[in-house]
Amino acid sequence: MTETIQREVDAVPAAQEPVPPGGRRRHVPRRPLKSLAKHLVLIVTGAVMIYPLLWMVVSSLRPDDLIFSQPGLWLSDVDLSHYPDGWNALTHPFGRYMLNSAIVVLGSVLGTLVSCSMAAYAFARMRFSAKTLLFAIMLITIMLPGHVTLVPQYVLFSQLGMVNTFWPLVGPNMLATDSFFIFLMVQFIRGLPKELDEAARIDGAGHARIFLRIILPLMTPALATTAIFTFIGTWNQFFSALIYLTDTDMMTVPVALRLFVDSQGESNWGSMFAMSIVSLLPVFFVFLFGQRFLIRGIATTGIK
Repeated sequence: MTETIQREVDAVPAAQEPVPPGGRRRHVPRRPLKSLAKHLVLIVTGAVMIYPLLWMVVSSLRPDDLIFSQPGLWLSDVDLSHYPDGWNALTHPFGRYMLNSAIVVLGSVLGTLVSCSMAAYAFARMRFSAKTLLFAIMLITIMLPGHVTLVPQYVLFSQLGMVNTFWPLVGPNMLATDSFFIFLMVQFIRGLPKELDEAARIDGAGHARIFLRIILPLMTPALATTAIFTFIGTWNQFFSALIYLTDTDMMTVPVALRLFVDSQGESNWGSMFAMSIVSLLPVFFVFLFGQRFLIRGIATTGIK
């Protein structure tokens, strides 16, 4: 019986593309010129965007008198002294300022991950009064510029005696003040099946155990995305660090780079470019090793 069915199936002619009346099938062009033009535009755009970075790298290897006289990328003379000179040009070695930035970044990343994940779980899974109103107010704060709250925050931290410490830079991140990351995590948690929560609740688990044992391990892409964005934003934070940190012992990397620029015009450009390259290395490696988590986190949070 099986062999008979197989012979009948083999006897059925394969479906073919209908032939037009002229007897020739229509040829669909692949449009190689359009694809080539698209790639050329992308290459030119990428080259324009990366040119300033390449110029800064090349300028950090040039003598001071050739930095602005040769705007191209060709190196006629190599000078490696900018790196050791820039490292020791300020009051402290540049590693001290990188350590200060690392302390601020570590506190900000940990504070943001803990506080924003807890707030996101509350909005996504818990039921409480005025939940919709509070969530709407939280979303409205995304449109509020940070400079609007800078003066009230400075007055508050000044009265608490926290000026010239790291607390004004780290403390707000521990209180779930970044609405964008809360919204990102809320969208991710809403995409998780609620059956997991219900099964854990049947076993006697409360909100704390459900959050720590079930939801939090599944939030790895969203947590990694938040950590990367927080790292980059905090490492490059200049204005707040300039306002709160007045002692050179407490300055972070962006403020320390500002010290290379003299208000009288006598600036050490070569050393500043060299230390700028050094300060970009942590951001480069964090983004390089975390980009797969970043793409996965954005793709799975429902933000289209």
